[in-house]
Amino acid sequence: MLNLDHTHDPYQNGQLIAEYTETKSNQEAVFRAEQLMKDSPFVAPHRTPHPSRYLRSLISPLFLTDRDKHILPLTKAFVSEQDEIRPSWFGRLTYEFEQLISRVEKVDIRTYGAVGDGIADDTLAFKEALADGHRQVHVPAGTYLVRGIRLPSYTILTGDGKGQTIIKLHDAAPKGRRLITNQNYLLGNHHLLVERMTLDWNIERIGDAKKSSTWGNHSSCLTYAHVTYGWVFDVDAVNPGLHCFDVSTPYYNYNGDGARANLSSSFIWFDGLTGSGFGDDGITTHHSDHLFISNCFMRDPSGRAHATGFSNSNGIEIDDGSRDVWLFNNATTRCFGGLEIKAHATSSAASTVKIVGHLSVDDHRSFNFRHIGHHQATDPTSQTAYNIVATRLIAQTPQYTALYQNSKPRALIVSAYRNVVIHDFTVLGDPYYDYQEQPMIGIQYKARNVTLSQVKMSGFRRAKTDIQIFGGDNRAEDVRLMDVRIEDSAKHGITIGPSIEHIRLVNVAIKGDGTVGLNAKSEPELERFIATGYKVPVRTHST
Repeated sequence: MLNLDHTHDPYQNGQLIAEYTETKSNQEAVFRAEQLMKDSPFVAPHRTPHPSRYLRSLISPLFLTDRDKHILPLTKAFVSEQDEIRPSWFGRLTYEFEQLISRVEKVDIRTYGAVGDGIADDTLAFKEALADGHRQVHVPAGTYLVRGIRLPSYTILTGDGKGQTIIKLHDAAPKGRRLITNQNYLLGNHHLLVERMTLDWNIERIGDAKKSSTWGNHSSCLTYAHVTYGWVFDVDAVNPGLHCFDVSTPYYNYNGDGARANLSSSFIWFDGLTGSGFGDDGITTHHSDHLFISNCFMRDPSGRAHATGFSNSNGIEIDDGSRDVWLFNNATTRCFGGLEIKAHATSSAASTVKIVGHLSVDDHRSFNFRHIGHHQATDPTSQTAYNIVATRLIAQTPQYTALYQNSKPRALIVSAYRNVVIHDFTVLGDPYYDYQEQPMIGIQYKARNVTLSQVKMSGFRRAKTDIQIFGGDNRAEDVRLMDVRIEDSAKHGITIGPSIEHIRLVNVAIKGDGTVGLNAKSEPELERFIATGYKVPVRTHST
């Protein structure tokens, strides 16, 4: 089994992913995934009018926006000659990057009195070097203590590499301090690049504090809030109280499903980032649009932003109100969630997310897509949890974690989301690990129009079932399992709950020595289905 540690190079993610997946190229994989979405019974977003939400948008225009077009459309991926995935708007981002490069003056931080010895306070030197922007500030190898850095528009901050250039929060910095952020949250900033360095939040300075963060998006290593055209390349973030890297609005918004915060960020690219020891999430996004996250690796959260044993600390989290987010060749390990796409109950769900390549190793829940507060039969149906296309995913050995007590491991969960395609999904279990009679893939809680295609699954010998489609009053609906192979795995291969009207299994082969191959309490449509080795290959009954 694969093990990822602090020496892992995130630019090797793509090569590792290719070794586990069945599609021959990213181009082949994303083309097929997009076609599956096109061919599915697409559920159009529907918004329920809510007068109070409109009134709030008038009263608080700085913090809340109410948009009619709250779900952005899925657009086709661009694939380069090197088989690299790029967003449909990548040309625009490239043009703006060229504008940034052409409009900055190169200076050196040492010219402004920075010492970089890990003892002197270099805050003033950074402030003077950055001036009013239009500067590329070179930060040579060394450890620079600062009380926080704020970037004006048209700024490049360049180090000599991870582990060589280290920017570290001063011992006197308050717990809520962000290490690097943009200068003006109200008016916004644009054209910012941070590259080739390590960011150390210096968690040791807060001692044994029970909680490592304060509120909102404070206490992070790098926060872009109300930024247009931003880049972060080849940066390591260490032990932040909250997040390693955050693309956000200045203030989170919890004014209800369908509402989004104003002052959002847009057109941001994170590439080659690594992070560890984070109190909440490694990379997170909120209420922002047109985001690209590639070749990143997040590992080993501390979970200290939460109460002990209740830490929903994800490697990468696409959170409340995020729209049009692209993820390419990322990896996570030993997190609560490897990749989570979600929202809180009183916020809009992240929507229109495209994933090409993600390696999850030893995460508790490898891939977790949900809109909290919209799962039960008595809950309102989510107005914003729509549109996820994912391909070339690997979930290796999801496992229990001390981060969150009594939570159950999963390779994939889809809850409340509509229009979801998962294509070319490799799921590997440890046959000796005790999964305590749990299902490993769950399609549940009012999910609609979900397609699992080209799934290869094995090794969950001590799990109850490999794939479970949950029924009942809050059942999943319109689910398709296509080109699925399960070998030597759970006691039950596929379990289908009651009252599901539309479920289809096409070209499914499951082989094992467990109890039941297909255990169906609803009547699925079967086409080229075979189950061998089980005591009961197929059990169908309705209740």
